[in-house]
Amino acid sequence: MFHSNTERLIDYWRSRRGEARLPTRMAVDPADFSDIVAQTFILGRVATGIYPIRLAGAFLGELHQRDLRQQNALSLFRERDKLEVKAALEASRRRPEPLVVTVEVPTDGPSMNMEILFAPLAGTETSPERFLGLYQPLNMVSRLRGLPAQEFAVRNLVGMSPANQETPRLRLATLDGRRIA
Repeated sequence: MFHSNTERLIDYWRSRRGEARLPTRMAVDPADFSDIVAQTFILGRVATGIYPIRLAGAFLGELHQRDLRQQNALSLFRERDKLEVKAALEASRRRPEPLVVTVEVPTDGPSMNMEILFAPLAGTETSPERFLGLYQPLNMVSRLRGLPAQEFAVRNLVGMSPANQETPRLRLATLDGRRIA
């Protein structure tokens, strides 16, 4: 179960893809979620591990207290979490299904928890692939007391693909009295 804004944007993404594997950037209209557009962003994908932030809502700039445009999104995560996030983004792109990363947002003082949604968008012959994203705080942002966010600490990654649903557990099988599985 995710925050209602996260669920809403996932549902929106799914409605925009229709019968296609995933929606295009042109299928996404920010006016459809104007009340949370300040929390949204668009990532590009240049190559594996290179995800420049193309557009960032006002909330992102306020949280980080800097302009994030053209910065690699992986640079927002702790060094030890970058490989896991990169692998999850690539898996989300290949499946394709949204990815929700729950992070701790540390500052020089207090911290808060937040969900970050990454929903892949199809590229065309003339435009690269993208991700539609959302920063959804799970605590009161005011608790950060205006301190800038530091590198995010990943707490959980959840892909929305049916492949990530719980699979049946392996049962022991025997053949002529010998265990084979």
